[in-house]
Amino acid sequence: MTPYEIITHKRDGYPLSASEIDFFIQEYNNGKIPDYQMAALLMAIYFQGMNEEETGYLTRAFINSGSIIDLNDLPGRKVDKHSTGGVGDKISIILAPIVAAAGVYVPMITGRGLGHTGGTLDKLAAIPGFQIEYPINKFKDIVRKTGACLIGQTNDLAPVDKKVYALRDVTATVPSIPLIAASIMSKKIAAGIDALILDIKVGRGAFMRNLVSAQELARTLIQVGENHGIATTALLTDMNQPLGYAVGNWLEILECIECLQSRGPADLMQIVFRLAGLMIFLAGNVASASDGEEAAKHLIRNGAAWDKFLQIVHAQGGDISFLQQTNKFPLSKQTAEVSARQAGWIYKIDALEIGLTCVSLGAGRIKITDPIDPKAGILLKVKPGDTVEKDQVLAIIQTDKSEVLSSAVDRVEKAIIIADEKPAPSPLILQLMDKSS
Repeated sequence: MTPYEIITHKRDGYPLSASEIDFFIQEYNNGKIPDYQMAALLMAIYFQGMNEEETGYLTRAFINSGSIIDLNDLPGRKVDKHSTGGVGDKISIILAPIVAAAGVYVPMITGRGLGHTGGTLDKLAAIPGFQIEYPINKFKDIVRKTGACLIGQTNDLAPVDKKVYALRDVTATVPSIPLIAASIMSKKIAAGIDALILDIKVGRGAFMRNLVSAQELARTLIQVGENHGIATTALLTDMNQPLGYAVGNWLEILECIECLQSRGPADLMQIVFRLAGLMIFLAGNVASASDGEEAAKHLIRNGAAWDKFLQIVHAQGGDISFLQQTNKFPLSKQTAEVSARQAGWIYKIDALEIGLTCVSLGAGRIKITDPIDPKAGILLKVKPGDTVEKDQVLAIIQTDKSEVLSSAVDRVEKAIIIADEKPAPSPLILQLMDKSS
């Protein structure tokens, strides 16, 4: 077989065999198949999809490209969480210390931004000194000592996915259910966890734009996880509006600090507490998910989660003085305010437009090689349902790229819709799914 034949096979809508997928992934991982042929296969998969067996084969091929972490020497069930990505989604950074403070081991393999969505690694990398790459033994050591460690893929952990992940980001092939499933689950399975909570984002700012496609993705992920012995649960949450107020790497770290110090936005903390409750429950540390939520709230109130966050950051080389004295962090060279042109109600904030604008400011990547400006971003001052007066500040834009400031102001202004009537409230948490769903 040849790469050309396999690409043609999938392009024409035929299912790929295990041997075809294994060959293509192995040869790409070894550098014998170039990026442009992998990009062609990714696009064919995007348009033609994959059946259940193909998705399983692809996940297995990703796993087999590296090694599997053995965490059996750590007591109890190891639990991780993964989000499919959204605008202002900094949940993992808040969640990991809460759950670790509850006595649960959280070995978290996370990723960089994809398209218009921010990545947990990019946000953590905004903390001066924070290390996001560790060999497996060091990763296990940090988990053992602090209860949690948040890193990117190691060179040994599903390494082919790391290459494919970056390629998907710049070839518009991110929102593909089989590609998302293989990418997420290969890393999680290889990380040696026992249980997994998935935060499946739904809406304008998510890769799954509607509930039906989100449910399909959730079922696929749950099925792959359960087939590999991992208890997998999915929470479907709204992503039509940015989550919290901060969008941009350092800005989101600042909001994480507020959350861990009991000053977080209500929408963000509602989802954080629900996910934390599920994780603590799946670990077997409480009798129910609602008991887990109460435990999580208590750990925020008594400061244990904040202390655990500082411990994790310090263990991963981060300078915690920047978290304790946030004014030490440098400011963007350019700032601009977006003001209301009329009085009324905030009807909608377009999450996709906010996310894309942040990328243009330097907070995300257009090309794989693009550097990230941790300072760049948008600080929203309003939420849907708020009342505003004419000329009230709706958002503050921060960037070092003066040439994009004017267009960014225009885009953000258009993304925040003001109406004469208050919008009907919409739920943040849409559905809980597990293997019985």
